[in-house]
Amino acid sequence: MNNILGNMPPVVKNLLILNVIMFVVTYLGEMQGIPMTTLLGGYVFSSPLFEPYQMVSHFFMHGGLFHIFFNMFALVIFGSALEQVWGPKRFFIFYVATALGAFVLHQLVGYIELVSIKNELTELGYNINQINNEITDFVSKNPKYKVPMSNALLQSYADGVTAPVVGASGAVYGVLVGFGYLFPNTQLMLLFPPIPIKAKWLVIILVGAAFLFSIQRNPGDNIAHLAHLGGALVGFIIVYFWQKNKRKFY
Repeated sequence: MNNILGNMPPVVKNLLILNVIMFVVTYLGEMQGIPMTTLLGGYVFSSPLFEPYQMVSHFFMHGGLFHIFFNMFALVIFGSALEQVWGPKRFFIFYVATALGAFVLHQLVGYIELVSIKNELTELGYNINQINNEITDFVSKNPKYKVPMSNALLQSYADGVTAPVVGASGAVYGVLVGFGYLFPNTQLMLLFPPIPIKAKWLVIILVGAAFLFSIQRNPGDNIAHLAHLGGALVGFIIVYFWQKNKRKFY
């Protein structure tokens, strides 16, 4: 284990360690009844549950073992290559910027959707502040349960303000785009299915899928595709300007 960590560049190694620590702390805390995801997940800006620190804390949280495994696997494989090219400081800036960009895009779209619902509720005579107080009170007592509301419109509002986004996936998509830009022709071997593919095609497929899923917006899909898309977009913008007029690698 020491040899594995010792061969990693410092920022990737510390991000890996911090994410694993937060995953374990979250698991142990929630076993003790502490609503870690409710406290540290990222809520839409107009949510009564939103706190500014969640903009950072959410990308050290994960929704399960497979979620953190695939994110950290991608971070170690692709992030290490980027950090070796850019150095620790520049890679850290890139990682944080893509994570924040992913969060902002995802939450801005959610905010716009909620504004429309709030306007409808206001026109129907509902008191938004009272509704927010009821939602906050329910979540504080029942953090693991969906807030039950009396009609579909109220339920849509409650679901929108109580659904946290968690995970480093936005930043990981940024890292994937950065790797695909710098190493477009590098041959990769997928885990599922186990077939070879060039980095540029893998990035195009993943970003394209995120785009399609984000515009379909399936209500039963709890994956934050807009966050993936936001991380990829910010990652592309940054790496484009950083690498402009510089050579790409293989």
